[in-house]
Amino acid sequence: MELNKLDQYVKFFSFILKYYNSDVLKSASSTALGEDTATETSNYDQKPEELVEDLKKMGPTYVKLGQLLSTRPDLLPAPYLAALASLQDDVETIEYSQIEEIIEEQLGTKINKAFTLFDPEPLASASIGQVHRALLPSGRMVAVKIQRPGVDEKFKQDLATLREVSTLAVKHSSVARQYALDQIIEELEYILLNELNYEKEFHNLITLRENLHDFDLLFVPEPVAQYSSSRVLTMDFVEGRKVTSLGPLAVIENNFTPLIEQLVHAYLKQIIVDGFAHADPHPGNVVLTSKNQIALMDLGMVAKFSGKMQEQILELMMALSNRDGDKITDALVAISDHDPQKVDLDAFRKDINRLVMDHTSTQAQDMATGRVVIQMNRIAAEHGLHLAVELNILGKILLNMDQIVAALAPEYDLQKSIRSYMEELVNSKMKQELKPENIYRVLLDHKKLAEELPGRLNRITEQLSEGQLELKINAIDEDRLTDGFQKVANRITSGLIIAAMIIGAALLMRVESTYSIMGYGLLPFVFFMIATALGLYLLYQILFKDKSPTLNKKR
Repeated sequence: MELNKLDQYVKFFSFILKYYNSDVLKSASSTALGEDTATETSNYDQKPEELVEDLKKMGPTYVKLGQLLSTRPDLLPAPYLAALASLQDDVETIEYSQIEEIIEEQLGTKINKAFTLFDPEPLASASIGQVHRALLPSGRMVAVKIQRPGVDEKFKQDLATLREVSTLAVKHSSVARQYALDQIIEELEYILLNELNYEKEFHNLITLRENLHDFDLLFVPEPVAQYSSSRVLTMDFVEGRKVTSLGPLAVIENNFTPLIEQLVHAYLKQIIVDGFAHADPHPGNVVLTSKNQIALMDLGMVAKFSGKMQEQILELMMALSNRDGDKITDALVAISDHDPQKVDLDAFRKDINRLVMDHTSTQAQDMATGRVVIQMNRIAAEHGLHLAVELNILGKILLNMDQIVAALAPEYDLQKSIRSYMEELVNSKMKQELKPENIYRVLLDHKKLAEELPGRLNRITEQLSEGQLELKINAIDEDRLTDGFQKVANRITSGLIIAAMIIGAALLMRVESTYSIMGYGLLPFVFFMIATALGLYLLYQILFKDKSPTLNKKR
């Protein structure tokens, strides 16, 4: 086990050392920051195909990371995106004998009894599973997804390595702390481990089908319970083409605007109303069917948003659609975790307004809503604001949506659509608040208040009548005020004693004395010197030791 772990570290750091100072990484950093880079792809020290092969050698976890990168045009040049996109389809296939063994083990029956027909040639082979077409005895055509043997253990080992490395990075690197690298890896681990469990994907499909029931132009495959398990998932077979594979002629000949309208509205509903969203809508998972519907595939990766987060994202999306930089800033600050004493909110507001002004286009082929959200995350991190992880997920979803919308309807007014649907969602949320169960909850709170109020008022009136009512006011620093009064009293008392000593010394000078100093009696001379010393010390304390309230406050 230790040797295996050591091997993982060796492979990981070898990969990091190879690409740490590469032109690809420098280009990614510049692109993400919105800077122009004149470096030609042909001059990069690592070719796109080389990066793909290196990720394959690293294992399925890194293949999955490569798939995620293939949907990030804000980070990588186009040739690298195209090469990484091949990871979604061009993965080594699983032998049919292994497929047969897994199905029979998971379903508890022979494959030829479970299915009338089962195509041994896979439809697709991905990093986690492989998909085959099959026919049920009922005549229903289905797609069967089978998980790769041992992939769950491999994922867990790789994720453990990434977790340990990210913890060390956060501990020793200010940049890693600034971008909360450990939290990103933690969220990635949560998402990928859920994706490994096909039973969860089964329930995700059912949930999304119910949530999108009213969208007739969208299709979510229905899973088949009797033919599914934790490692086998059977669902409706979808015949169609990837939206990005359509040529310009198909876009001209067909009006895809109604499809895009429903797709955009469906995702806004998922995020803001349902709090349950398909988190991986990359072009490979969005298919245009033969019935001119958009099918949403692969529900292994979903995002969940709390009620409070839904309201905050609603405010953010409304501000984005109106291109209101100040309201966007307020929404981001509300979502973030930050120290008001260390964050310059005025500078943050200025940078967000600049970003918004740089992205004023409303058409899909020009407006990159997802990229804007991702850049907002980066700007926030640079200013010391840690935005909620849900904002990273939102940015990724919107980034993929931008590509799909631009591919099917380049002239689509995305911001207008978002703005109009946001208004509908606000009205819907207001109606939802008026539901009987929500009203009942409010009534219960008021009932509890009404029950406790008489007792509290009774205790207050009793204490008031008995003179025991106390009011605590924190507006004045009592200790400081008391110290000030004591100091004044001490100074007055000291002044009176010094004056008495001087007067006493003057009276004693008239009395004849056996001992004298400089012609004065010994006792009055001593009193006079003591009074002089005390007077000078008191004057020193007043001039040099006493501090003004302003100085004390500053210190």
